[in-house]
Amino acid sequence: MVHFFRLDFSLFRVLFMVVFLAILAMVIVNALRGVRQWNTNNQAPVLSVFATVVAKREEFSYHHHHNNMAMNTGSTSYYLTFEVESGDRMEFRVSGREYGMLVEQDFGTLKFQGTRFLGFEREV
Repeated sequence: MVHFFRLDFSLFRVLFMVVFLAILAMVIVNALRGVRQWNTNNQAPVLSVFATVVAKREEFSYHHHHNNMAMNTGSTSYYLTFEVESGDRMEFRVSGREYGMLVEQDFGTLKFQGTRFLGFEREV
């Protein structure tokens, strides 16, 4: 009986380490992707092109925390999709202020660097 318990405990430790290492690997891979994207954006030229706002979307995230008191928090991410003269479309994450100031079919000059949104100057 004692021998079986040791085998079971050993198996648990091995599985725990495998899961821990898998999670650690995912965190490292995501961090490296973020650094690579940041570096790629920094190396890209700053472009200004004529574009039209063709879509807007919001993404909501809710979090439930259990501390001494139950607490709910949430956040909203805002995205704008632009279509340039060639017909290509690009989606950028933008601030809530920028999101609120633009409507679909607005057109003007889109300024971006890689996947980084730098601004949009609407033509009136």
